[in-house]
Amino acid sequence: MEKSSPRMTGGTREAPVNISPAVAANAEGEEIEVLESTDVLPVPPEDWKCLFDKYDPDNSGFISTERFRDLLATHGSELDPHKLEVLLALADGNADGKICYQDFVNLMSNKRSNSFRRAILQGGRQIKGCSLRDEVGLGLPQRLVRHVAYETLPREVDRKWYFDSYTYCPPPWFILAITIAEVAVFMYYGFQLDRLVLQVSSPHFLKSPLPYHPHLRPQAWRYLSYIFMHTGIEHLSLNMAMQLLVGVPLEMVHGALRIGLVYVCGVLAGSLAVSVTDMTAPVVGSSGGVYALVSAHLANVVMNWSGMKCQFKLFRMAMALVCMSVEFGRAVWLRFYPPAIPPCPNPSFVAHLGGVVVGLTLGVVVLQNYEQRLQEQSLFWIFFCVYTLFVLCAVFWNIFAYSLLDVRLPPPP
Repeated sequence: MEKSSPRMTGGTREAPVNISPAVAANAEGEEIEVLESTDVLPVPPEDWKCLFDKYDPDNSGFISTERFRDLLATHGSELDPHKLEVLLALADGNADGKICYQDFVNLMSNKRSNSFRRAILQGGRQIKGCSLRDEVGLGLPQRLVRHVAYETLPREVDRKWYFDSYTYCPPPWFILAITIAEVAVFMYYGFQLDRLVLQVSSPHFLKSPLPYHPHLRPQAWRYLSYIFMHTGIEHLSLNMAMQLLVGVPLEMVHGALRIGLVYVCGVLAGSLAVSVTDMTAPVVGSSGGVYALVSAHLANVVMNWSGMKCQFKLFRMAMALVCMSVEFGRAVWLRFYPPAIPPCPNPSFVAHLGGVVVGLTLGVVVLQNYEQRLQEQSLFWIFFCVYTLFVLCAVFWNIFAYSLLDVRLPPPP
């Protein structure tokens, strides 16, 4: 049996080998079926079946914990130490005295089922050995991965799992790409408008094709593209700091797809919330997406307070809340400040609140389910359906409500 997860060598990690199909047993262990998967397996599936059959002569889909330990004694030297600890915890914690082959395959393929997690957490003993924080002789990339693990994950078994599995490939490209694009657009308009502070005071600020403007609602891209425009360097700086300090670690752990989902949902909810509640105001800035990520992370920390081992967590939570409050207060002040281009009001602050709501609902579910498939979580589908319903209602509101309510919109920029 080959090595089952990437290892670090001189501060770098070897890339895993991709094998397409995975062999799995059903929950009752009555038969073994082949499932299509892109999970990582160390050897071809037929070899896994032959190996497991040696310890499962009845082809039941289960092996006893004693035989499972024999398997580990024979092949455990080829596993990562942390992964071996998890396997031993599973063997000791299984109340039925049997190991399901599905859990074994899930472990070796870097995907763990809920039953596997429960078997570990409800076991008769805790995972033994030194904690990840006590390991010495790590290079800078390894220390960064360990730091991120303690910043975002509440369970030691998850932190060790992530530490062994993370490869920096792909890097956290989504948050970095969004941030670079925002800075580039800001600098471009900074030179074009000849101002960096309070760019929104320029009469040409809203003439860009990027900001959301209530008179230009049919231009659907503006509901997302507004994030690349900011009212000034003070607005950009606060958003960029929170986006990088929170978003990059979250993307390193949960991946670009999940974090991108939360971020984009927050952005879209922000502009739609403005179009429903602050119907005459434009919108600029990435606060909807940023507040979705930060709110989800802070809620996850509070919900797992005892398990979170990041240093100075109370102080850092307080600082995050202060930064969010300062940015939100700045947005509220600007909204009611006399506009530079009357009768068009200054940009709305409601997008911040839309992002917070997304973070506390959809975002929390995403961050709570590390290494679990979201499509298997009923709470995820509940919040996703509610979010979809909100988007549909907001679209109909934008189509019909403005004319029915005879809203007086500011002239187009």
